[in-house]
Amino acid sequence: MSPIDPKDAEIARARAEAEDARSRVGYGGILRGKRAVITGVANDRSLAWAIAQLFHAEGAELAFTYPGEAMERRVRPLAESLGAKLILDCDVGKDEDIDRTVAEVRAAWDRVDVLVHSIGYAPREALDGRFTDVTTREAWRVALDVSAYSLVGLARAFKPLMPPGSSVVSLTYYGSEKVVRNYNVMGVAKAALECATRYLADDLGLEGIRVNAVSAGPVKTLAAAGIKGMRTMLSENADRTPLRRNIDHEDVARAALFLCSDLAKNVTGEVLHVDAGQNIVGVVSMG
Repeated sequence: MSPIDPKDAEIARARAEAEDARSRVGYGGILRGKRAVITGVANDRSLAWAIAQLFHAEGAELAFTYPGEAMERRVRPLAESLGAKLILDCDVGKDEDIDRTVAEVRAAWDRVDVLVHSIGYAPREALDGRFTDVTTREAWRVALDVSAYSLVGLARAFKPLMPPGSSVVSLTYYGSEKVVRNYNVMGVAKAALECATRYLADDLGLEGIRVNAVSAGPVKTLAAAGIKGMRTMLSENADRTPLRRNIDHEDVARAALFLCSDLAKNVTGEVLHVDAGQNIVGVVSMG
């Protein structure tokens, strides 16, 4: 018996998960006929991957981007399991990469109905320690460029392909509003992302394009693993939310589905909290 190719095994597993998602969740194919570009998939625990699975289950045709050869090895098997034909290398820190990606999408598709921005990065050493000590000029530049400016750059580049009724959705976190220790410069970057969401919503509204963000509560992802204290936060967080529980990946995917569907046709410039109500609770307790 010949050995199983690891790539084939990964594709088979991802395809089985996609079929399971289709069997568990159904909203009538509300993205049927839509075309969506998904950025930021890192592995099968990525929020972007959960969004992609649900969008696929609801009828959307998908394209994926990845930054570099190392990430391609992770992203391509997942993307292929959902039947994606457009799987494109794109470093959002380079305008020429963004322009090339849009040109490749334009060559295959006549339009893009949904753009999912799930990109955030800061140097690991900037996410552990006192804000003043670890926030170097370079860490600031990289975090703001990759995590926030990339939304503007992608939206500008894809705008000519996006018809009225299209939508852009990004992912953010409560550390943009309140201090979450060790989140540091990523909190600043997410604040910039949320502000850019409002300015983009006003600007792109002229073309009938909606722009929103999902503020997700703590959830296990590869990106979150790089933040000191994340494991402890997850173990303690549930008891501190109004619903007394943590969220999961599918909660974020469902929120993105709503924002990118016609159900939210008059919702734009919003930051939708999906955090079991964590954002409404103060840190001081009288009990």
